[in-house]
Amino acid sequence: MSQSTGNGTLRIAVPNKGALSQSASEILREAGYRQRSDSRELALTDPENNVEFFYLRPRDIALYVGEGTLDVGITGRDLLLDSGAKADEVLRLGFGRSNFHFAGPAGAYSSVDDLAGKRIATSYDGVVRTFLESRGIEATVTRLDGAVETSIQLGVADVIADVVETGSTLRAAGLATFGEVILTSEAVVITRGGEQPAGFEIFKRRVEGVLVARSYVMMDYDIRSEQVGDAVALTPGIESPTVSPLHREGWVAVRAMVPRDGAQRLMDELFELGARGILLTDIHACRL
Repeated sequence: MSQSTGNGTLRIAVPNKGALSQSASEILREAGYRQRSDSRELALTDPENNVEFFYLRPRDIALYVGEGTLDVGITGRDLLLDSGAKADEVLRLGFGRSNFHFAGPAGAYSSVDDLAGKRIATSYDGVVRTFLESRGIEATVTRLDGAVETSIQLGVADVIADVVETGSTLRAAGLATFGEVILTSEAVVITRGGEQPAGFEIFKRRVEGVLVARSYVMMDYDIRSEQVGDAVALTPGIESPTVSPLHREGWVAVRAMVPRDGAQRLMDELFELGARGILLTDIHACRL
């Protein structure tokens, strides 16, 4: 892969597989970009939007962006921090969330202070080393690819550090989490440290528009003019709601963006206030 050509085409790295891949492609597609239809495709050009996409191993994306080979990447915060690449997180995407914990034999450990002098197995040695150094704890960290739960049973490690979702895998191995969370991760957009490549602001604005559209719905309702103040207090919108007179004297129509979470409760409150014809509509894209 060659260095960025400087011809104005934004070069973006996308996970080619794993938990982040499908969600990353979905958000890009919703933002108006072409996406591959065959998972074997390694690159795709979107000339209409002046963008090229490269489908790479999630663990490698931060390195390509940090070296300046590619301009932008979508990857996990965990993979960004673990890589040590000269790349910065610039936008949270809200999917692929996970927590990293230390785990050991149930009842054997109670806090991170118990890690001093222990052997820790993990697939994220960069994250773990940084965490330990920040707390002045000396321990031996060994990187293992793949499942690390069996490393304690096999005598390779005393403790593991890994992604924990339900905890069922740990319990099956006789392990339990302890201490504070090492890292909370999610999918993020990254760029090279201190740089914002040409065309990035448009890309970022589009993706942010999708995130807002996913989090909000459009609410329309009719209400008596004397109640409009109380109603607008419940639905202030992003900047200000639209209030229009109706043909029916003494009534107005109100339109406002409201958070998707809690929208049904909000409809109940508006109905009690006297609002009628209350409608919720999905927002597919927006610019704020």
